[in-house]
Amino acid sequence: MPTILGSGEHRYRVVENWAKLPEGWNLTDVAAVAVDSKDRIYAFNRGAHPMVVFDRNGNVLRTWGEGLFKRAHGLHIDSDDNLYCTDDGDHTVRKCSPEGKVLLTIGIPNKLAPYMSGEPFHRCTHTALSPRGDIYVSDGYGNACVHKFTPDGKLIKTWGEPGSDPGQFNIVHNIVTDADGWIYVADRENHRVQVFDGNGKYETQWNNLHRPCALCRCGDAKNPTFIVGELGPGMPVNLNVPNLGPRLTIVDAKGQRIARLGGETGAGLETGKFLAPHGLALDSHGDIYVGEVGVTNWKVSFPDTPMPPVVRCLQKLERIRN
Repeated sequence: MPTILGSGEHRYRVVENWAKLPEGWNLTDVAAVAVDSKDRIYAFNRGAHPMVVFDRNGNVLRTWGEGLFKRAHGLHIDSDDNLYCTDDGDHTVRKCSPEGKVLLTIGIPNKLAPYMSGEPFHRCTHTALSPRGDIYVSDGYGNACVHKFTPDGKLIKTWGEPGSDPGQFNIVHNIVTDADGWIYVADRENHRVQVFDGNGKYETQWNNLHRPCALCRCGDAKNPTFIVGELGPGMPVNLNVPNLGPRLTIVDAKGQRIARLGGETGAGLETGKFLAPHGLALDSHGDIYVGEVGVTNWKVSFPDTPMPPVVRCLQKLERIRN
């Protein structure tokens, strides 16, 4: 029997062994996923082939990025199928063609800004585009802010600082926008998603999320919904507490929960469980692709268990239509 996650209109079948990798290949920490206009899936990962491109059936079409990226973290795709690749290892955002040609680089490779200075970048994490093409970058691990750039990479403004008040951040980890220009920021260690207008003015926040890590906007332009990948417990004291994730939570534009996928009994490699959902994308059929940083997260989730030779880092959840 297939494993089914979710409820009501949001039910998904777990597709086991979806990614058909060549013999001897392993994906390592799929930090981000994107889907283009032809339903090709881009898995941005920390293995030997940083960008692995699949068709919907899980067949590898090509790879690129070898020797270019230091540590994959974020991935956003625009309406022309160009990919914005956030590398938190060399502190850059690169805009690339679907074939991997670098079209724009924001930041200086291997040059990090001073810690918590608010200057770009210190381990930047993700990107999103405004309706007019401005580039937002969440920054990230060594900063606590969001930067706004012109489409050609000129800095317009920066907002945010360390803290837990509205407009402050504690690991600003992911960012998405909607058709009206609102900005949604995963403020991971403050356990919330904050919502801003296009100029960084705080509007509201979504609570009742446990370490929101991945964000994906879906639905139509007038009625967007969002999938939030929650990382789950990160401390020994609550490691085995049920109902904290890791899991996927689907919410409406006001942050109200619509459905929840998994997460009742903690992390795991078993079918229907998640290890560390870090990247999310949907295809035109409504199927969800989940990138996981299971290798990085293994010692956190399983401190007393040796890591197996292969750790699952990419899952496909096929939407069930009634």
